Amino acid sequence: MEDRRSPTIRLLAGLVVTLSAVAVYSGFTFVQLRGLEELQTTAIDRNRLDSLLLLRIQGNLNQIALTMRDMLDGSEPYPLTAWQGPFKRIKTDLADALEQEARYSPVGTASKPADLDQRKQITSNVSQFWDALERVFALAQAGQQAKARDFIRLSLQARQETLSAAVARLLVANNEAEQEASARVTGIYARVRRNAYGFLAAMLVAIVLTSLYLVQYIRRLFERVAALSERRSELAQQLISMQENTFRSISRELHDEFGQILTAIGAMLQRTARRDYAEDDRGRAELREIQETVQATLEKVRTLSHALHPVALDEAGFESALDAYLPRFEKQTGIVTRCVKDGVSREVDRGLAIHLYRVMQEALNNVARHSKSSTAAVRLRFLTDSVVLEVEDRGVGFGNRDRQGMGLVSMRERAEMVNGRVEFLDREGGGALVRLTAPTGAEEGRG
Repeated sequence: MEDRRSPTIRLLAGLVVTLSAVAVYSGFTFVQLRGLEELQTTAIDRNRLDSLLLLRIQGNLNQIALTMRDMLDGSEPYPLTAWQGPFKRIKTDLADALEQEARYSPVGTASKPADLDQRKQITSNVSQFWDALERVFALAQAGQQAKARDFIRLSLQARQETLSAAVARLLVANNEAEQEASARVTGIYARVRRNAYGFLAAMLVAIVLTSLYLVQYIRRLFERVAALSERRSELAQQLISMQENTFRSISRELHDEFGQILTAIGAMLQRTARRDYAEDDRGRAELREIQETVQATLEKVRTLSHALHPVALDEAGFESALDAYLPRFEKQTGIVTRCVKDGVSREVDRGLAIHLYRVMQEALNNVARHSKSSTAAVRLRFLTDSVVLEVEDRGVGFGNRDRQGMGLVSMRERAEMVNGRVEFLDREGGGALVRLTAPTGAEEGRG
């Protein structure tokens, strides 16, 4: 059984699924981007700043090492107490660097517990180094220069090297943490890229499936419409054929039966008029009135018979029927009608002839009813393998094509029945043209 359900529910369901997928993907992407931002601000940036501060601390420790080397160099004529000023400046700068490093160190992000313990140990060792340096200057002030230099050589230099090594290890740890963070950033970008590709592929699949579904549904819809149109056309053509058969039968009955009856009545009246009892004037007048009434009725019956189905169409062909119809049309409507024929005249098929006649008749009726034209022209052209019938006027034209009456629809259906083509054209300067082109020898199609 053919599926006639509306696709609205399925399309809405697909839309909901698509929007849900977009929402989930967008939420996941936002989470990834927020994690990336936090990683950059709390880990990478803090780790880079901490590395700069560690380099500053390492620079101060190097200055301490150089200053102690100068203190141990005997070529200098200065006493050891002369280096208190440089050490004081180094101590101030080192204390500031240690304070900032403790504030900006990447606690909880890039540092490991061992690194945190090492940072605390560095602070403690620096404090012990300055205490030991104060003892050196105390010995120097007491005049024990040699003992003070031995203390520097045996204790302070070892402390300075330990501090430098600890700072170097922290720098290495920071570098490793920065590489790890960079790898995490690369991984986040890779996941986002994979998700983007996957989402794009899913969207493409969804679009393709939806498009295929719509194409299939629209195709089935058009097939149903085409089938309905075909059935409608077949029904219209069957109705036209049935109408023509009915008209032909009624016309024959009117012409053969009622025409003969009225003709017989007329003959009987003529014979009656010659009898003796009808010699008076009054009787003759009544008989003439009856004869005129019978003759008028006979003319009306013949006119009606011809309108339903012209006898000349069956007996003499389309051209004779056309020549007989145009004078009556001109007399009834007052529209001056001229007929132009072109090409080698030949007899057309009976099935084609009736449709040519009906199209001509309907087109002229439209001229009389709607065109407001005082003239009309009928042109008949015989081509090699087709015949062209044109009916033209100089009236108001067709106007609104969206509202076609039954006459135009009937002409179109008749054209299809003879495998022809009918055109409804507005003429430049006013007027309308109906043109029917049909192959000669065409038999009545599906009717």
